[in-house]
Amino acid sequence: MILEIAVFNISSALLASKAGADRIELCENPVEGGTTPSYGTLKIAREKISIPVFPIIRPRGGDFLYSEEEFAVIKKDIALCKELGFEGIVTGLLHADGSIDTKRTQQLVSLAYPMELSFHRAFDRAKDPMQALEDIIASGCTRILTSGQTPDAFNGKELIRQLVEKAGSRIIIMPGSGVRSNNIKELATYTGAVELHSSARISTASAMEFSQAGMKEKSQNTSVDVEEIRRMKEQLH
Repeated sequence: MILEIAVFNISSALLASKAGADRIELCENPVEGGTTPSYGTLKIAREKISIPVFPIIRPRGGDFLYSEEEFAVIKKDIALCKELGFEGIVTGLLHADGSIDTKRTQQLVSLAYPMELSFHRAFDRAKDPMQALEDIIASGCTRILTSGQTPDAFNGKELIRQLVEKAGSRIIIMPGSGVRSNNIKELATYTGAVELHSSARISTASAMEFSQAGMKEKSQNTSVDVEEIRRMKEQLH
């Protein structure tokens, strides 16, 4: 059983790796659901983390319908991750009609090789999940991250179970979103998934001693709950 932890900064990545994560999905910008990490973040992560790290390649928040210029950015970022020696990357592209952009996805799979390519929760915005599954398999991706086309993977567990069954050994179906220690074991058992994804996200208070009252803001940092990661690992093993 593999536990992948999504993180949104380098400190969280280091904490998650030490807490027992099997793989890291490395992102920035949690407000947008994750965007491509900076070069500095990528470089330090590669230098300091020994477990597999999969950077997300997403040039902006919002939808997954990309212009030619945005697609060029995606390709440049994948080439950089390949140069830095990452084990895989995470991305996803759709057409305006809700179908998988198979042509571009195939290009990215070829460009990324020998890195793995995980198709992220753009899948959950696809019009026909079963057709999307076949299109992503045909494109050469290694896995699909999905919450079963609902905001929460536990609520989408029936579709996830169907996807796992239909996929067989052709691709990995990895449930994610709302996965925690109180539901991970039941979710894995019900769906048959062997890889699961969680952010174990928490907000921590700023260590700043001075706060400018006139700015009227609460400074908090995004981090990971180390004990929650350990509890999830215990539930899976």
